Amino acid sequence: MISRASAARAFSALARPAVARPALSLAARSAVSRPTPIAAAAVSQTRSIKTLDFGGSKEVVYERSDVPAAKLQEVLGKDVCAVIGYGTQGRAQALNARDQKLNVIVGLRKDGVSWKLAEKDGFVAGKTLFPIEEACQKGTIIMNLLSDAGQKDAWPTMKKYLTKGKTLYFSHGFGVVYSKETGIVPPKDIDVILCAPKGSGTTVRSLFQEGRGINASIAIHQDVSGKAKERIIALGVGVGAGYIYETTFKKEVYSDLTGERGVLMGAIYGLFKAQYEVLRKKGHSPSEAFNETVEEATQSLYPLIGQNGMDWMYANCSTTAQRGALDWYDPFYKATLPVFEDLYESVENGSETRRTLEMNSRADYREQLEKELKVIRESEMWKAGITVRSLRPERN
Repeated sequence: MISRASAARAFSALARPAVARPALSLAARSAVSRPTPIAAAAVSQTRSIKTLDFGGSKEVVYERSDVPAAKLQEVLGKDVCAVIGYGTQGRAQALNARDQKLNVIVGLRKDGVSWKLAEKDGFVAGKTLFPIEEACQKGTIIMNLLSDAGQKDAWPTMKKYLTKGKTLYFSHGFGVVYSKETGIVPPKDIDVILCAPKGSGTTVRSLFQEGRGINASIAIHQDVSGKAKERIIALGVGVGAGYIYETTFKKEVYSDLTGERGVLMGAIYGLFKAQYEVLRKKGHSPSEAFNETVEEATQSLYPLIGQNGMDWMYANCSTTAQRGALDWYDPFYKATLPVFEDLYESVENGSETRRTLEMNSRADYREQLEKELKVIRESEMWKAGITVRSLRPERN
């Protein structure tokens, strides 16, 4: 067990900016739009392109310092980056690229909620803000940042503007990898590239504003120009990446879908829920069950993992906690390994994709999603969490 004081210190040193709920008002959502000097360029960089050892495997890593402002303009200064979609990724990438003096326009459904938000962020109708078709026509780099289901629906409209010499950009290879399900087959005479930031759009923006940058992976599906690699590295830096790793479209999709459904989101909530329910059934109070399940994990222990790894976290806990963790991780590993294998198989064979597209394409998707989120939000565990979070030292 780590003391409350230690937890407070760890949180104060390592906490990230809060991620807003999707349902926040336009006023709240506009908080991430504040123009920022090119903070990325202000941070001193001493390293450059390197081949690094990742647990015995050698990989090339590119950094922000590899593409200083002058290089960014050299590679992309003559392009028009047409960002299609203004969800969390589209918004963050558009704002970061604009802050770095790239020529950014946004393509959206006219007069919708996102259109109004883009206007609030400083994009001007008829100058830097256009209906989707017009933005696709004007852009030389078409940055398709719609949702996966949205990309499928918009593809028939977009593809006629993907003329020879243009570049098609994604932040998720879903549509291309699962082309049988989505119908997205890019023309053969254009570059097709990907930069996938490893985090939500909110974090992509906030880390850029802090002058740090987020990790991202890049991939090339088609290199017609012979310059696709140089351009995707530059675009990665342009949209806010600090460190860039190479992958393929297929590997990016498979790892991303597995991670979201697994440890990053689905599995972690399943574990939280199971432990909380056992503690409550055994007579522990809601506050105690939440503290021992969620609060200590997110505010004290996970930041230590982020600092220096799992062994570092163990080393900074009591001997009783160390022994228990080392004895019990293997039963959890053996119990969950088959679930992860089934999960990966469903991603690999496309069944997860088909189910996702079917659910996310329904007319009442947003209403049904809100019902599902409401069940979580109004459960005892997360209601208890509201009160527990209000007691954090930095909130008093």
